[in-house]
Amino acid sequence: MINSHKQLTRALLVSAAIAVNFGMFNQPSAFADSAPSNTAATSAQTAIIESSVRLRGAPSTSGEFMKYLKKGEIVTILEKTNSYWYKVKTSNGDIGFTSSGDRYISLQTGSGSPAPAPSVPAPAPSAPSQSAVIERVITAGMGYLGTPYEFGSSRSSTSTFDCSDFIRQIFLDAANLKLPADSRQQGDWVKQNSAAIQDISGLKRGDLMFFMSYRGSSASAYAGVNKSTARITHVAMYLGDGQILHTYSASSGGVRVDKLSASWMNRFLYGGSVIR
Repeated sequence: MINSHKQLTRALLVSAAIAVNFGMFNQPSAFADSAPSNTAATSAQTAIIESSVRLRGAPSTSGEFMKYLKKGEIVTILEKTNSYWYKVKTSNGDIGFTSSGDRYISLQTGSGSPAPAPSVPAPAPSAPSQSAVIERVITAGMGYLGTPYEFGSSRSSTSTFDCSDFIRQIFLDAANLKLPADSRQQGDWVKQNSAAIQDISGLKRGDLMFFMSYRGSSASAYAGVNKSTARITHVAMYLGDGQILHTYSASSGGVRVDKLSASWMNRFLYGGSVIR
């Protein structure tokens, strides 16, 4: 009787062991979730903005304007869309497209890092049109009417202006765009970023105008001058209808609006747009 009981107990234990082992082999692996993923990690590279440039909603000059990327700003390149555009992410999370030209952006060597998986960006806020920005700049300029003239005025004060300081300040105030500090550099900036227009009739409201030194009020005083190499000595903003907004001497009363007299027209070298 005792032997029969022992045999029954052994049989039950063997059956239980077989059931447990069979269950283990048929259960999903406890390590299934730790299997390596087949998805390759993407990488991105940081870059620095070399010259103020637009961030757009699409890789095209007709893409919706989102904001200006300012010189010195660091962005993350998410992808190179084509030969002309990068898809970038700004430090505050804005995602858009900007020119890949060397004059606007340069890659930072050794800065490769895993790219954050971008969430779907919120719709970009509607940006003001080019003409609306220009009108804001002109309004800012009109707010300085009568501000005294000072040659070599401080770029950190608005109590006095010379011609280039005034132009620089109104674009900074109204468009958050920092132009070079003097008129010759501003002229170079327009040539590099826009189109130089030699015919006054081709200018539009808000364009900058660059002038050479005064030689007299008659056209004959400027005969034979090679205006393509003449030195810029003055800058003004064209308001349209033959009017300019500028400042040029203490005796003239500081910031003012003037008609384009024959003297100014004889001195005109070229003009062009700042807002692209």
